[in-house]
Amino acid sequence: MSTTNEKQIDPPNGHAPSDTANTESTAHKPTTEPASAVEPEKKKREYKDFGKEEEKPTHANVDMSQIQLKAEDLYDKEKVDLETVVIEDVFQLLQCDENGLNTEEAQRRLELFGPNKLEDKQQNAFLQFLGFMWNPLSWVMEAAALVAIVLSNGQGQPPDWEDFCGIILLLFVNSAIGFYEERNAGNAVKALMDALAPKAKVKRDGSWTEFESANLVPGDMISFKIGDIVPGDCRLTEAINVSIDQAALTGESLPQSKKVGDQCFSGSTCKQGEAEGVVISTGANTFFGRAASLVGQDDETTGHLQKILAQIGTFCLVTIGIFVLAEIFVLYAGFRYQYRRGLNNILVLLIGGIPIAMPTVLSVTLAVGATQLAKYKAIVTRITAIEELAGVTILCSDKTGTLTTNKLTIDRNTIKTYGEFDAEKIILLSAYASRTENQDAIDMSVVQALDDPKKAREGIKLLDFKPFNPVDKRTEITYRDEGDGKLKRVTKGMTGIIIELCTRNKTDEIENRLEADVEDYATRGLRALAVAYEELVGDDASAEGNGFELVGLLAIFDPPRADTKQTIDDALALGVRVKMVTGDQLAIAKETGRRLGLGDHMYPAKVLKEGPAPGSKHANLDEMIMDADGFAGVFPEHKYEIVKRLQALGHLCAMTGDGANDAPALARANVGIAVEGATDAARGAADIVLTEPGLSTIVHAIRQSRIIFQRMRNYAIYACAVTIRIVVCFAILAFTYKLDFPPFMVLVIALLNDGTIMTLSLDRVLPSTTPDAWDLAEIFAYAIAYGIYLTASTIALVVIIIETTFFQRTFGVELNRPGQPVDRNDPQLHMIVYLQVAIISQALIFITRSHSFFFMERPSVALLVAFAIAQLVSSIIAAYGNWGFTQIHAISGGWIGIIWVWNIIWFFPMDLIKFAMGATIIKHLRDRRLGKSRKQVGEEVPITRTQSRVASLNESFYKNRTHFIQRAARKVGFGGKVSMKPEELHRFSSMQAQHSGAVLARHPSRTATGGGVTAVPTG
Repeated sequence: MSTTNEKQIDPPNGHAPSDTANTESTAHKPTTEPASAVEPEKKKREYKDFGKEEEKPTHANVDMSQIQLKAEDLYDKEKVDLETVVIEDVFQLLQCDENGLNTEEAQRRLELFGPNKLEDKQQNAFLQFLGFMWNPLSWVMEAAALVAIVLSNGQGQPPDWEDFCGIILLLFVNSAIGFYEERNAGNAVKALMDALAPKAKVKRDGSWTEFESANLVPGDMISFKIGDIVPGDCRLTEAINVSIDQAALTGESLPQSKKVGDQCFSGSTCKQGEAEGVVISTGANTFFGRAASLVGQDDETTGHLQKILAQIGTFCLVTIGIFVLAEIFVLYAGFRYQYRRGLNNILVLLIGGIPIAMPTVLSVTLAVGATQLAKYKAIVTRITAIEELAGVTILCSDKTGTLTTNKLTIDRNTIKTYGEFDAEKIILLSAYASRTENQDAIDMSVVQALDDPKKAREGIKLLDFKPFNPVDKRTEITYRDEGDGKLKRVTKGMTGIIIELCTRNKTDEIENRLEADVEDYATRGLRALAVAYEELVGDDASAEGNGFELVGLLAIFDPPRADTKQTIDDALALGVRVKMVTGDQLAIAKETGRRLGLGDHMYPAKVLKEGPAPGSKHANLDEMIMDADGFAGVFPEHKYEIVKRLQALGHLCAMTGDGANDAPALARANVGIAVEGATDAARGAADIVLTEPGLSTIVHAIRQSRIIFQRMRNYAIYACAVTIRIVVCFAILAFTYKLDFPPFMVLVIALLNDGTIMTLSLDRVLPSTTPDAWDLAEIFAYAIAYGIYLTASTIALVVIIIETTFFQRTFGVELNRPGQPVDRNDPQLHMIVYLQVAIISQALIFITRSHSFFFMERPSVALLVAFAIAQLVSSIIAAYGNWGFTQIHAISGGWIGIIWVWNIIWFFPMDLIKFAMGATIIKHLRDRRLGKSRKQVGEEVPITRTQSRVASLNESFYKNRTHFIQRAARKVGFGGKVSMKPEELHRFSSMQAQHSGAVLARHPSRTATGGGVTAVPTG
């Protein structure tokens, strides 16, 4: 991190302290020399501050005649590095000159290198719709449809068209709802994806013109000035006092000074000066594009929610499979059923047991949740991330622009004084020596430190102002003080320069104090800005003064956002630990951590390669990562590795960021969060995009995601319980009474259930105060208990009706054959069973959604209304449904009343079952889980390679955008995505090996394997 503007606080070859707080000062201290005849020459002092070693120009590593004008040669770091070779070689390699390209050549290069933009990731809508029908739960329903239309065609009977059409309708309704909601959620972010630099000023055919930056090509000459966004990676051929803000790309807090020959990155912003340059790379070959290309490397993985869906689906499929096999043996081998009759019984289990609506209900719940999050200024780009956000245990946050304002500020509490003026007067004097218009970052910070910025020119008459220049590294103002009429002069700038001008008080004592103060600033990550003052005799503004006097030292830093500390405290209260992961200096990270109450237990990024030092308290790198409050000086591969290791330790990890350098880690994290003002690369990689400054939105998002999680958990218990109740109930009825329930009525139950259950996405629930997790053992235990209880309610009713005449004698109701034994396949008995199952099964949701008695937690109005409508429809069907094709017949109002009373009687004890389960089986499961976690505490955490999130083939099928669909899309030419060849990956690694901060750095930590990207430890 280095200063950028008029002050240029860093010495040209300053040393950036990697751990200033823990190293000894290298500044020269006064020593006592033995007396001698000749006094030794006084050595010039060094004022230790942050800086960066300049890179010297290089030449191509091979004969330039062998390098052709194509991406494979120009961007191969083993041949040539266009970012560091001398500018003359750049023109030779790009076959251009300072007059730019002609239109014909530019068009040829556009075809050769492609447009200057990242490829859009588009998904074909039709294939996305089909994706909702591509999972094992849907496969069973599709198989049931085939059974109804193909296998049922026998024994002189036509195909079962009614069941076939009903199944297809159910599939399409579920897919359509899920597709519609997810499509809407996916489109919500498109308005945010504006081009970073839509226009560019380019020299074509010898004259300057302005057109779309997407048409920029390598070899173009471009021009930009203060306020412009650099449209492509370029090398400067002219630079007048240029300062570039590349914080969004590299994470550096301060803008960077640029001179002729330096590189500027695409997407960075010109904060000062004017420049011309030659474009060296565009599109995916830019720094910005290479970082964005890393984003897609986890594209072939399965999310957390898909894993849960897979396990719940497996539970349901195994349950159904067991009872289908049992029916095949009992009905065909035991009862000698005819082919068609047994098939109808099997269809009942397949249709009724499959929670076909589960993927859709969860998708709708998440999509509606995404809409609710948008009210908190959080746009969700991947809706399943909401579920993962509810379970996040660690939040890794970038610093610059995320925890901090990315806006320089004077720290009033640390101002040093060396003369007669107090801190307020020193700020005023330094404001005099600052521009009030066309300000750079430091001038702005100084002027805004005043109570009223107008005071920077009040009470004085400006006579002369010398702006910053790279040689003097300071500004100077000469003015007349209207209070006393005297001429005065103030200068501010780099410490080493200013002290040399101070002839009036440049003593060993002052220099020692100044040296110690600057070093103290450096250890705390603060920048030093020296201020000196002199008075002039007479009225000549150009005359020499009475000598400068050092009057003060200002500390400049990037302050935390106003709400960041509270946000971190709120996150901790929700059980989410926050770690800072920044590309800035270690000292700055520690100071920011202290100010935020985050802690200053931070490490430099090199430990991720070297591991803990011998004899340290950490046995291995994973322990160190868990213990750290943050890491500093990190590059994209470090951020990626930190997230990857935290995931390997079993944590769900969220990562916040705003720059292209954050994009790979945002993509790898379970939940990537792009903060307000983030670059396109960060937005494209993120799962959630914030449109409001600061992190406070994240706390709202976490709370809201936990509400959404509770809704999904409630539905999961309900869906599994209904599977048990349908499968077990109708299998037992078939085994005991040879009851042939019509499959079509099971479809009716499923359709009415789906319509009601969709309203769970709006239900009123309370969020948990700790990270949520899917405890499937609990879900299955509750489901089995509820399912068996509901099965008992139906079987008891059927037994009483068939085996006794209780209802007939007591309430005067009859079936089709009054006075005769009940026919076990009487169409009216089927209708009674249908209505009883439909009512009490749907009423179960009021039990699963509450933690206490069902009447203690009020449901949403939408859920109540939907339940009432569904039950009204069911009762109307029971009263008037004389559908001969499906073996049912209308029943009297007496029977409908009996069923309602029966269900109410059986409904109330379900709360007692919930409490009994919680006190016994659920308590046992939780104690066992807690015991396992305690046992692991203190044990050494093994360093293992992170496994892919695709744990099984089964899980991958629950991904809406499946591998199958993706391959189909590629074959038929639909859509596209950012791709990266192995040689491009190698170039990116070489790029990272070259630069720190402004250019991604160090040594390659990624290797290309089969076109993918795998982050591996290098230490």
